[in-house]
Amino acid sequence: MNSLFDKFAEAAEKRDSLSQLGTNPTQVVMERAIDATTAQINGKPTILAGTNNYLGLTFEPECIDAAKHALTQSGTGTTGSRMANGNYADHVLLEQEIAEFYGYPQAMLFSTGYGANLGTLAALVGPGDVVMLDADAHASLYDGCKLSGADIYRFKHSDPDSLDKRLRRLGDRASSALVAIEGLYSILGDYPKLSEFCDVCEKYGAMLLVDEAHSLGTMGEHGRGLSEAEGVLNRVDFIVGTFSKSLGATGGYCVSRHEELSLFRYTSRPFIFTASPCPSVVASTRAALKLLREQPERRERLWTIATRLYNGLSDLGLTLGPQISPVVAVRCHSAEYAMSVWQRLLAEGVYTNLIVPPASPDGSSLIRCSLSAAHTDEQVEQIIAAVGVATAGQNAT
Repeated sequence: MNSLFDKFAEAAEKRDSLSQLGTNPTQVVMERAIDATTAQINGKPTILAGTNNYLGLTFEPECIDAAKHALTQSGTGTTGSRMANGNYADHVLLEQEIAEFYGYPQAMLFSTGYGANLGTLAALVGPGDVVMLDADAHASLYDGCKLSGADIYRFKHSDPDSLDKRLRRLGDRASSALVAIEGLYSILGDYPKLSEFCDVCEKYGAMLLVDEAHSLGTMGEHGRGLSEAEGVLNRVDFIVGTFSKSLGATGGYCVSRHEELSLFRYTSRPFIFTASPCPSVVASTRAALKLLREQPERRERLWTIATRLYNGLSDLGLTLGPQISPVVAVRCHSAEYAMSVWQRLLAEGVYTNLIVPPASPDGSSLIRCSLSAAHTDEQVEQIIAAVGVATAGQNAT
């Protein structure tokens, strides 16, 4: 007799194989957060080299004080959606500040970054519409497209020529297509030539959505992401992102140069039926956004140590992602080897991310590091040394 639980057999096998490592990578417990770059794991201080805390703002006094004040003024939660009873003054202020930050007329706030992609895509496209997705696009972009009911086509990762061929095959439908790509891809730390994607979209009349989740705060002169870094903010139609990385909070957003974004709140089910972000999170996010704008030295520091880590790991003879960025990935020749390297790194006091199929975009296995502006030079050297110990005597690739 079949059971609803039969589908979980494969998941159980994966769980059991991971548990054989001694510490299951999916169940690591940070027993105590010490600061922005250190936590107690398995009873000892551990360098956090896989948390996406790019600007190191999670323990910033201004952000913590803002959250505390909001708790006393507005309570712990909204207990409702923006459309019902959860629309607070700070939600509106954060939307205004995000829109002004990008120089766009409209912004829309979501409860999570995942929800921002679901909510934007569910409102923007529907049955009969076409979405062109980068082959390595984040799961939230795929899920948003599935929720919308639009026709989904994939093109080769970061390949504008592949997109051009796909749009050409659409014929007249190309002029109403949406192209979705990312600013900084979170697994290998690579980023596309965004201006070339703008050229292709403009050639066919398609709209362009850029997910800047990992590039907000890390790229561009003012931290507005790859769109700013390449000077194409006026050519991108929609930018989505999250507050859970560079801004050290939770929540997500969509900004656009199109006034129609203001109508999404009436049609986006993930927005309409989700409780709005709690006041303390909105307050800390506003404080973090202010610091992002006022302290460009954090971003400069981040790239300095990212370059040091990338070059240091390259000097070990390891194969890394194709570009230097705050995300540094070490390719491994097998999932089993990647698991053993991850375990050794944890034993050396360095927490990283283990990525194995099917989570990896190209079927490879790798160890992923993400740096923070709060990492010290000594910590970066410790990470390099730990990777050297974990991979000693074996070629990772």
